Amino acid sequence: MSVPIEDLRRYAQFAEELARAARRETLPRFRGGVSIVNKLAHESGDAFDPVTDADREGERAIRALIKKTHPGHGVLGEEFGESPGEGPWRWVLDPVDGTRAFMCGGATWTTLIALEYEKASVLGLIDQPFTDERWFSLEGRTTYRRGGETRAAKVSGVTDIAAARISTTDPLSAGYFSEGEAAGFLRIAAASRVARYSMDAYAYGLLAIGELDLVLETSLQRHDYAALVPVIEGACGVVTNWRGAPVGTDDRGEILAAASPELHAAALRLLDRA
Repeated sequence: MSVPIEDLRRYAQFAEELARAARRETLPRFRGGVSIVNKLAHESGDAFDPVTDADREGERAIRALIKKTHPGHGVLGEEFGESPGEGPWRWVLDPVDGTRAFMCGGATWTTLIALEYEKASVLGLIDQPFTDERWFSLEGRTTYRRGGETRAAKVSGVTDIAAARISTTDPLSAGYFSEGEAAGFLRIAAASRVARYSMDAYAYGLLAIGELDLVLETSLQRHDYAALVPVIEGACGVVTNWRGAPVGTDDRGEILAAASPELHAAALRLLDRA
């Protein structure tokens, strides 16, 4: 795959414009009495999958800007599905990753924007408007910006799982894990130094700047992970599914992101135990 670099650099500036457009919709609604709808309300039982007007209006704003500026580009978003393009470029969007955090006033939700070229992510952006943090991966390098300061993002390099700080959004089999996946995560948690929960995509940002060492999840969709993979790899991290294969090649939406090859291999061994 040969990516047109000049086009990519131009689209990188546009990606930041998209993030600003999303901020204008999401930030005023955060801790502001946001409207919440259960997308699974029509199903029986207690199934709950929330969406807010911040999710929907944020995605509408991004889509409108893409349609106006690059009408030939494809778009895939969590709330409004896929709009096929006319060429190799596709934007993958999640305007509020961490809707549960958003509705509870927790500042760990993020906006995720990825750009794909021939179905491979070549640009990744994680934006947290409330804390004014942004991770941006381009040409194999990730930067971290908070306020007016920008620096290179780099993982911690921790190799020993006994020293690792790990995270997942929900460790219970009643959440996103199956019983077997929950057991695998608990083996890793028992072997690590500390585990923290409920940070959604924000956890991958922390991994990229050396504040966490290992993040693993399942039940992800493409809009959940397309921006994460280039951000982690651009910070010198390792990211695969739970079998060591590329993310997106399994049917469970698995991701295992680590601060070093050694730590990644240790986690894979623990996940593989029956």
